[in-house]
Amino acid sequence: MSIDRYAVMGNPIKHSKSPQIHKAFAEQADQHMTYTSMLVPEAQFEESVRRFFAEGGKGLNITVPFKLRAFDLADELTERALRAKAVNTLWQNNEGQIIGDNTDGVGMVRDIMHNHDGRLAGKKLLIIGAGGAVRGVLAPVLAENPASLVLANRTFEKAHHLAEEFTDLGRIEALHLNQLKGPFDWIINGTASSLQGEVPDLPASVIGEHTRVYDMMYGKEITPFNAWALEHGAEKAFDGLGMLVEQAAESFRKWRGVMPSTPTVISDLRSAISS
Repeated sequence: MSIDRYAVMGNPIKHSKSPQIHKAFAEQADQHMTYTSMLVPEAQFEESVRRFFAEGGKGLNITVPFKLRAFDLADELTERALRAKAVNTLWQNNEGQIIGDNTDGVGMVRDIMHNHDGRLAGKKLLIIGAGGAVRGVLAPVLAENPASLVLANRTFEKAHHLAEEFTDLGRIEALHLNQLKGPFDWIINGTASSLQGEVPDLPASVIGEHTRVYDMMYGKEITPFNAWALEHGAEKAFDGLGMLVEQAAESFRKWRGVMPSTPTVISDLRSAISS
């Protein structure tokens, strides 16, 4: 019996949890496949992708710093990849064309709704940041029909231009961080501030007693943003570990036609990171 080959490409790649996640999915769904990590020299990304598929590889995940180049490489793009202008999932169709998708946004929304019993429909949302991580989640978030969505960034012009791109999907108000007035039902931190041990310069008024916050970053300890939010009265705080697993699950579904169950995988990964 042949074993299908999958991988994640990035640089650096040693930190990637994707092999552990997809190994768990494959065992759970009884799928005959391997999944490895591949450190790719920056000058050789496109060549490496094409060689992988030419040698019979079935699917790839793409991580930093190659998501924009994967977008340019793909022969066809899904609607959500077109919106995100970045690709984290590749496979070939029956004609040999490379298809590019972005599963980050749907991964975050599923984590919020299914793993944390959250609801975005009819809620007042604040998303912080205007970079690639935020771009990737805006369409799936707007598809949930929030009552309002504010996009705030340290550089107002960047938030404004990003909001303009998505106005056909719903109303987005762009603001500078110091213009914010709350409280909000949900605050999503799409900046990398937590990786630097920092917190976006937000007024405490954005937090109310029923505010829930979500930091796309995660770590062994609570993220600085989530700690700040809880100190200022937020009801609950969640990190992005579930988003990592859920975006992987969506990639797995695209490749294998099977949607894996994620709660146990998230729990096991959380234990491994915390130990």
